[in-house]
This record gives sequence, C-alpha cells and structure tokens, in this order.
Amino acid sequence: MGEVVQMHFKTVDYVIFALLLVASTGIGLFHAFSGGRQRTTQEFLMADRSMSCLPVSLSLLATFQSAVAILGAPSEVYTFGTQYWFLGCSYFLGLLIPAHVFIPVFYRLRLSSAYEYLELRFNKTVRICGTVTFIFQMVIYMGVVLYAPALALNAVTGFDLWGAVLAMGLVCTVYTALGGLKAVIWTDVFQTVVMFAGQLAVIVVGATQAGGMAEVWRKAVNGSRISGLDLDPDPLQRHTFWTLGVGGIFLMLALYGVNQAQVQRYLSSRTEREAVMSCYVVFPCQQIVLCLGCLMGLVMFARYGENSPLDKGHVKTNDQMVLYFVMDVFQDLPGLAGLFVACLFSGALSTISSAFNSLATVTMEDLIKPQFPNMTEAKATLLSKGLALVYGLVCLAMAYLASIMGSVLQAAFSIFGMVGGPLLGLFCLGMFFPWANPTGAVVGLVAGLAMAFWIGIGSFVMRMSGSVGPDINTTALPLFDNMTRLVNATTATPRPTGVEALYSLSYMWYSAHNSTTVVVVGLLVSLLTGPMKEKDVTPGTVFPVLGWLLFFLPERYRDKLCCVTPLSTLAKPKESHAQPYEMAKKDGNGAAYCKEDTVTEDKETESDRAQTEDEDLETRMDLPSCQLAGHTLQETAL
Repeated sequence: MGEVVQMHFKTVDYVIFALLLVASTGIGLFHAFSGGRQRTTQEFLMADRSMSCLPVSLSLLATFQSAVAILGAPSEVYTFGTQYWFLGCSYFLGLLIPAHVFIPVFYRLRLSSAYEYLELRFNKTVRICGTVTFIFQMVIYMGVVLYAPALALNAVTGFDLWGAVLAMGLVCTVYTALGGLKAVIWTDVFQTVVMFAGQLAVIVVGATQAGGMAEVWRKAVNGSRISGLDLDPDPLQRHTFWTLGVGGIFLMLALYGVNQAQVQRYLSSRTEREAVMSCYVVFPCQQIVLCLGCLMGLVMFARYGENSPLDKGHVKTNDQMVLYFVMDVFQDLPGLAGLFVACLFSGALSTISSAFNSLATVTMEDLIKPQFPNMTEAKATLLSKGLALVYGLVCLAMAYLASIMGSVLQAAFSIFGMVGGPLLGLFCLGMFFPWANPTGAVVGLVAGLAMAFWIGIGSFVMRMSGSVGPDINTTALPLFDNMTRLVNATTATPRPTGVEALYSLSYMWYSAHNSTTVVVVGLLVSLLTGPMKEKDVTPGTVFPVLGWLLFFLPERYRDKLCCVTPLSTLAKPKESHAQPYEMAKKDGNGAAYCKEDTVTEDKETESDRAQTEDEDLETRMDLPSCQLAGHTLQETAL
C-alpha cells in the first residue's frame, strides 16, 4: 500500500471557499433586516407563505443533495458502474405522489408542521411520537452531514478539520437564526447554483484531460462500467432495476412527501398550485444532478481505470477518492479546486440549514405552542430564533461526537434511512385508511421503528463480523450502504437464509419494508381495538384513494371501507382550516393556532384573497381533488 497523498490548497482556493460563506451570511442578513424583519413566527418559520415556485423547487433539491451524496454517487459509479442511474426511474412516482396526494392535504389544512396533521387525524399522543422521532432523526443526521465532508477534505488536502466544521456550523447558525425560512430558501438557491457549477467544472476539465467524452464512454464500456437493465427481482441484490426504481419510490416519498424540511417548503408557497409546480420543477433538476454524479464517476474511471487511488493507498475511503480525483484534475488550475470544495460545502450548508429551521418549527409548533397557547407573537418569534440557534450549537456538538465515534459514522447515516420509513408509514396509515385509530398508529410506529433498528443494527453487526472487513468504512450514501469491494461483489457467496437474509436486504428496500410494517401492524391493531368511525375522522385528513382503488366493489361496502368525506371540501382555505381546528379545540387538542396566528391569517394580501375566491369557485364546480390540485384557472392573470 502506498502512502496517503495530500495535495494542498492554494490561496485562491481558500478565497473562493470564504466567498461562499460570506455570500451565504449576506443573504441571511439581508432577510433579517428587510421585509417584515422576521417579527412574526409566520414570517420566520413559514416565509409568510409568500414564496414562488422556482426558489422553492431549488431549495427542495438542495435540501437532500448533501455533501455526502456529492461524494458518494461518483465513487459508487466508479466502483460498480452506472446501475445506480436507474434510481432516476423512481423520481417519477416519488415526486408525482407528493404533488397530488400529500401537498393538497397538507396545504388545505393550512398547517405549519407536518406533525399537526397527526393530531388532527389521530390525537396528541401520535403527534408527539411523530415529532420526537423526527427530532431524533435530524439531530443525529445533521452532525454527521457536517463532519463527514470536512473529514474527507482534511484527509486529502490537509484543510483544517475543525476550522471547516466551525466555519460552516456557525455561518449556517447565524443566517438560519437571523433570516428565517426565507433566508434558508434563498441561500439554498445560491448554493444549488454553486453545486451545479462545481460538478460541471470537474466533468468538463476531467473529460478534456481524458481525451473527450467519446473516449470516456469508450473506456467505460471496455471496463464494463456501463450497466444494462438488471431485472433480477431478488431483494437481497444491492442495486437492481427493482430495488432502485421501486424501492427508491418509498425513499423519495419519505424525503419529499412527509419530511418536515420539505413539507415546510411546500407550505411556504404562495398558492397550492405553486407548491405542486415546485414538485414538477424538481423532477428534471433531480435527473440532472443524478446524471452529473454518474458522469463524474465515469470520468474518474477514464482517468484511473481499475487502479483506483483507494487500491494504491493514496486515500483510505471511497468518499475521499472523489476529492483526490478533483485535486488531481485541478492541480494546474488554481481556483477550481476551491470551487468544488465550495460546491461540496454548499451541499452540507443547505442540508443543515434546513435541519435547523425544520427542527425549530416542529419544536415550536408541536411541543411549545400547545403547552402555552396564549404566548404573545413577539415572544414566540424570539423563542423560534433561540431554538434555531440552540439546534445550531447542538449540530456542532453532534459533529464532535461523530469525530469520537469514528467507524460508527456509517451507522449514523443509516439511522436517517431507518427512521424515515416508519414516519412515512405513519402518515400513509392516517391518510389512506380511514378506520386506522390512534392506538394502531402508535403501536404501528413502534413496531416499524423496532423492525428498522433490528434489521439496520443486525446488518451492520453482520457486515462488521462477516465477509466485509471493518476496514472498509464507506460513508458513500446517506443510508446504510452495504458497499463492498468489487472483488467481493464478483466472488460467488452462498445465498443467506433465515434472519441473515433479512439482514442482507438491500438498503434501498428499507423505507418500503419499514413503512409497510407500520401500515400492516397499525391496521391490525386498529381492527382489534375498534376501528375509527367516519364521524370521528376530521374532515380533509383522509385522501380518498381507497374509493378509487376499490371501484369494483358494491357501493355499500365501499362506504363501509372508505371515508366518503371528499378532499374537495377542503378547497376553501378560510372555512376549511376553521372547521378542523374548531373540531380539534372541542376535543381538547393543542393543535389550535395562537390568537396572534389567526390575526396574521386574517391580514392576508390581496393576491391571497383573490386566490381564495378562485378556489371557492373551483369547489362550487365540485372538481375531484387531483384535478383541483393541478387545474389551471386564470391564476396567471392575478
């Protein structure tokens, strides 16, 4: 094995990195001292519900395009070939379903936190269970997302490890705590542009040095890195068309359907139509990001062939390999390495700023406001800013813990994947099955989490003690990634049986498996403890999907099985959010807004009123809900 090679930054690279931090802080400060100056929780946490489609869609894209994914995708393609590209097939349904199922329900209920929905649909206990699970998931994830790229950068370039972590953590905390959601969304837009620029620069320069894209493609074909369609239905295979194209849908739904960081962006849109459109705009952007990652992997292969820097011992892990490649390609081009590092840290900044903001929102809306319903708006806003600040400091503490844990870094990523599935299952249980009751929801969530941790920890332990040695420490993708060396992948191993087969399940199926566990257990427990009656279900919290799927049944059976409350009753935002909230108040639930919030709601802008009238008109026409969501009226004329 060779020595670990360090290639050092030049002054201009540090300048470009510093410019990224200064620009991000500048955007935050601009939003702190302009507009409403973040004086209300509505403005600080929800951007005054005034965002347009483009910034929201770029922000949606940036939030989960973390630094770990920027480093992970190219090394995945370099090692295993382009099979990973088929993940793009899952984006169709993975974004269409949130656009036409989750967004209409959340938007018409005028929520601030996705977990408010759980109280309206079930009860307060389910809401708190969901909130606590989400906080646990995000707190662990954000520390690692900050630390992992800084560690890789330090190993390859000698860039000061804690200097990078502290600079990013503090800059991000400052602009999130001062500028609120508006600042987070606009910095995401800026950081998305930087991410695209950094990746494009690497591909263009790398391909030119390798002799052009045609030569890159020729070498990839000769090296068997261009994968065909693998239709093997075996769920234990790491990446096949089915694991990526179908398992990926559940992963996308957990990220884009019910994750608070994303739901908050939908709800900050001016109108429901803009929220739906932002989902459509994310789709081509996601495909471009995926293609850039794959192309970078192929350009790496064209440069190194089978003699990877990892095998030569120049670097120790897969995620360092991409940085080594970037430094190698740009060694005679000062400034471009700095651009890629700025691109990398844009990924980290956009992810952790969303985490801070969404954590501040759920803590405020789900844990504090219900306990102190008479809190003044000024106090609530100050407390929200304080929470964003506290979560920023917690993130730095988690980054420090990640540095102590070392090899457990991989496990921390997997927790994000393990917890996302059960939360998706909990929302699906409430939204699609009207007879699911609160007991079923809580038992289902616990069963889903238990199953998730059992499989996740079991597979981690099995890999550490089994054929895959503990020295292969990959932090390639933000989920459990049972990545092995290509040699291990090609040698024939006996097919695992029993519990081992469960532990060997492809990480792409985790979300699907765990969310299905929640739904199945939740429905069984609900049926055993007495299903929820239709009159007890808050109007507008159930999406009538069963009515469409069971169209072949006689009507009397359908009425028993399906909640006949149509979603279109919710098309009048004014009355609709009054109605469920009135019901919620009667039940003694804490979902009601503060007095000040309702005042803010009443002071809607002229354009919002016009939008409400349009939606009233749509309701009178009694359109089906899906048609409503994408229906084009003369909104553009407003």
